[in-house]
Amino acid sequence: MKNLVAFACTTLMAALIPTTSWSQQSAPGGAAPETSRWAVGLGASSRQLAYAGVERKNRALPLLYFENRWLRFAGVGAEIKLLNPGFGEAQRVTGGLRVKYEDEGFEADDAPRLAGMDERKASIWGGATATWHNPVAQLSAEWVADLSGHSKGQKLLLQAERRFGWGSVSLTPRVQLQWLDRKYVDYYFGVRADEATLARPAHAGQAAMALEAGVRVDYALTARHAVFLDVSGTRLPGEITLSPLVDRKTTSRAAIGYLYRF
Repeated sequence: MKNLVAFACTTLMAALIPTTSWSQQSAPGGAAPETSRWAVGLGASSRQLAYAGVERKNRALPLLYFENRWLRFAGVGAEIKLLNPGFGEAQRVTGGLRVKYEDEGFEADDAPRLAGMDERKASIWGGATATWHNPVAQLSAEWVADLSGHSKGQKLLLQAERRFGWGSVSLTPRVQLQWLDRKYVDYYFGVRADEATLARPAHAGQAAMALEAGVRVDYALTARHAVFLDVSGTRLPGEITLSPLVDRKTTSRAAIGYLYRF
């Protein structure tokens, strides 16, 4: 049950990403909406983890989205909007404070290779975010720290995406570069001395840089009804693939769903 609830939260966050395009379509340069916006729906997600022997996680869950001029809530993440100046209709910089829950880690019974290890817990992350909306691409940066104190780590995310629209259909490719500090990598992919075995030697994690590419497709059935598909793949850095807990160089995720906008 614990793993189910944790993964449910991650599925919500991943599947709700497409709803950000609604506010971008309805306001020039990504401007914040002047009135509140709500959306509900249903999504399904399939996620592959880096750990050896851990099966893909497949879930179907309800979705919830809310946004106004000062707040945005999507799944298990929320952002307080503090920065919203404009350079004109074509460009705008936005930013604020963000908090989110991310399902990461494992329990010892998740796979044979993890047997005898201490649990690595999911965490609540919080920090700052900023986005530059311009005619070429939407460029964003996010820095967050582990507020739960499990890993005591930090992460920095840089992303570029661009939306292409054709009537009721839109396509949004993106690329992400994420820096993970030493404490994060060591907590989730390291092997402590008291956890080491002949088949699983002790391992200390080091700071790493992960690369992800993805694409989102949105289709508006009507003004209020929409469906979406989001797929992505992540290339794991050597600092993670060297861990005795990992047996692959890439991971993938796919989400599909339906949303109704009030």
